[in-house]
Amino acid sequence: MITDKLKELVTTNIRTTINNGKIGQGGNSTSPAATTLDVPLSTATSTFAAVKSDTNVIEIQAIFQGATSSMTGKVIREFGIFDSSSNLLARVNFDGVGPFASNEDLELFLTIEVE
Repeated sequence: MITDKLKELVTTNIRTTINNGKIGQGGNSTSPAATTLDVPLSTATSTFAAVKSDTNVIEIQAIFQGATSSMTGKVIREFGIFDSSSNLLARVNFDGVGPFASNEDLELFLTIEVE
């Protein structure tokens, strides 16, 4: 068992470490040894926010704009969060969404709970 205070400290540390999000086309299971997305796209987020919504919960929002990205015409199947050194911290694969037109945006949400 960890205390509520430790959960809060770990959550704060994670939130301040998360720097950006990336998307890709890979959709297989995630290896804990992975260092990058399976099939990354060179797409930057137009909006990225990691907010501590509770003492042990982080809510992440990332918006990718179709007009300024390489996701046009692509099907997206993975989302990863990274630190400022481009270390992969978490990756989520999901059923594909898309393909996207150049005037469409993709908004993704990820919730991390420290238990």
